[in-house]
Amino acid sequence: MNKDRIEARLDELETRLAFQDDTINALNHQVAQQELDIRKLWEAKQHLNKQLSEISPSNIRSEEEEGPPPHY
Repeated sequence: MNKDRIEARLDELETRLAFQDDTINALNHQVAQQELDIRKLWEAKQHLNKQLSEISPSNIRSEEEEGPPPHY
């Protein structure tokens, strides 16, 4: 291989590496942002579940409140 060809291949590899680094950084940023979004959604879900349980208690009675079954 001549020197020009080696330099051209080296330039191509350096360019590809730079694009790969940029892509990895962009993906890392996206994953971090998605993790924050998931945490916010989880907290909102927990808050809504708490509000829902306070607003509408379950229609199912506890075992202590249930009377005996009817005898036919």
